Amino acid sequence: MARRSSWAVPFRSSPCSRSRPVGPMNPPGSVRVSPRQRLLRASPSPMPDDSDPTIPASALRRLTGLEPFPQPELIPIRTPVVLMHGFGVGASFRRGGHLHKEALHLRSRGVRAVAPNVSPYNTVRARTATWNDRLRRVLDETDADRLLLIAHSMGGLDARYLISALGWHEVVDVLVTIATPHRGSSVASLVLDQPELVRDWLADMADWVGTHILEDGSANLRQALTELTPEHMENTFNPEVPNHPDVDYWSYGCRAGKGTAIPIAPIFRYLNRYLYEEEGENDGIVSVESARWGDYQGTVDADHARQVGLSSGLAADFDSNAFYTSIVQNLADDGW
Repeated sequence: MARRSSWAVPFRSSPCSRSRPVGPMNPPGSVRVSPRQRLLRASPSPMPDDSDPTIPASALRRLTGLEPFPQPELIPIRTPVVLMHGFGVGASFRRGGHLHKEALHLRSRGVRAVAPNVSPYNTVRARTATWNDRLRRVLDETDADRLLLIAHSMGGLDARYLISALGWHEVVDVLVTIATPHRGSSVASLVLDQPELVRDWLADMADWVGTHILEDGSANLRQALTELTPEHMENTFNPEVPNHPDVDYWSYGCRAGKGTAIPIAPIFRYLNRYLYEEEGENDGIVSVESARWGDYQGTVDADHARQVGLSSGLAADFDSNAFYTSIVQNLADDGW
């Protein structure tokens, strides 16, 4: 049945190709009831009499604020979830990383979620060498043999390369990408077209930050931007990195600013207008059309920063924790 997302326009989701393990069948003619089934079928316990004349029970409950289950509802998903971040460091300073907060929120819902960090200003191949080590550690720490990947922006390209070129199709069941430039971004071309003095200053600063921000950091801004251009993505990356048939691919596009009624952070306004003229609706960095890949889940109303929980106070309100939680809930609903 088609699912409708509260975060996006209506979309279709194909059911997963793998089902959960089924236990042994009961012998013919026998009826076996497990302890769990017996407890679930039992009649509910009688409620105590709360007709206390001194204080209405409802008033007491309002006063104390106590609920039978005050914690958020658990998401019944067994496979660990890895959140993979994209390009840059703007969302990393003093936050543990781009998606650290979202990973901790997912843990509060019972999800084994992790959000490792890799070099922010390097090529897909360089970053995936580090992701390869990070994911191996996740498998080791969780004692799992399967993973679900949710990747933001360039992280989606990293994940595609891991799956297609480095053998991670044997472990990954689903890749969900959010505002990933699957067809490149004209913003990369714009930066590379700047005067040489500007390009050199940006590259030197980004390479220094990227090399020193992590203990195993490295950087190559110029080459990374070149590989994010529409020409490179269409002519080189996509032909060399096809989808793997054993992995399900979901994607979300994001939009704000020009062409929409969604406010965008001031830092993105120039790039948003430029990208709109080149590629249409976008989030300030990646267009909706470039983000479409595999089973398209819908378009989210949020700029590129809001998608990872950054707020300037001047952009549209957006709850990134609730958004990533909804994705994991959808994965759980589909049986993963």
